[in-house]
Amino acid sequence: MTDPIIKLAVEEDFALGDITSDNIFRAGDRCKAVFVAKEDMIVCGGEAAKQVFEYVDPRIKFAQLAPEGAAVKKGARIAAVEGPTLGVLRGERAALNFMQRMSAIASVARELSAIARKYGVMLTDTRKSQPGMRKFDKYAVRTGGARNHRMSLADGVLIKDNHIAAAGGITAAVKKIKNKIGHTSKIEVETKNLKEAAEALKAGADIIMLDNMRPAEIIKAKKLISGKAVIEVSGGVNKNNLEEYCKTGVDVVSMGALTHSVPAKDISMLVIKQKINKGDKNL
Repeated sequence: MTDPIIKLAVEEDFALGDITSDNIFRAGDRCKAVFVAKEDMIVCGGEAAKQVFEYVDPRIKFAQLAPEGAAVKKGARIAAVEGPTLGVLRGERAALNFMQRMSAIASVARELSAIARKYGVMLTDTRKSQPGMRKFDKYAVRTGGARNHRMSLADGVLIKDNHIAAAGGITAAVKKIKNKIGHTSKIEVETKNLKEAAEALKAGADIIMLDNMRPAEIIKAKKLISGKAVIEVSGGVNKNNLEEYCKTGVDVVSMGALTHSVPAKDISMLVIKQKINKGDKNL
């Protein structure tokens, strides 16, 4: 079954037809094309690309030449597609868009999760993903070797600053939610200083997020919490300072940068073989 987001991606490109291809090629023309990595990357998004072509024309055959999560060098052929030329060209851009974005996220996740693992820290994403693309973004994060934070608001209790402000404080917010949820659900509280971290700990938080706190303050918070709650660091973490945060000895680092602003990887689809059906009169 084709994913609705993939259908939408195809339809926004092709709903009104393809004025170029429709006036050059006949229905019986066929071609073969390859997807080539134009830079080093971690491959991701092959299944999405496959669904694009199958939705455009079920006769198109898509083969992933480099498996998901494989590290490839510039110039590597990572996939091939073969079938009716009209369908192959109609699906080209949507397929590339998925693979370029997902390979970019997987590549960043691979690089940064390797840094975090050196210090025994779990690296996770956040919900800062492209609208409609979250499941693809989070799949790419996992493919790269990092972990997922919440997929949606239903996936875990996370009491953030606006919850705290609206509820009248950390203690009040934790108390209210403890009276509503079951014993199997963990409670995470976002804090922005040592005073709030202490209040969250006293209120019974299972996970304490240290938000936008500098490493020196995080070390103090770690001593304060002293193993009584899981410590997550978030806010202001990037490729350049990740190692500094991991050295503090926290349990989890969550990074919006894994998904919200990753530059797409450069991948091209190149036609390498074509067969023109000169006798086709369908046009």
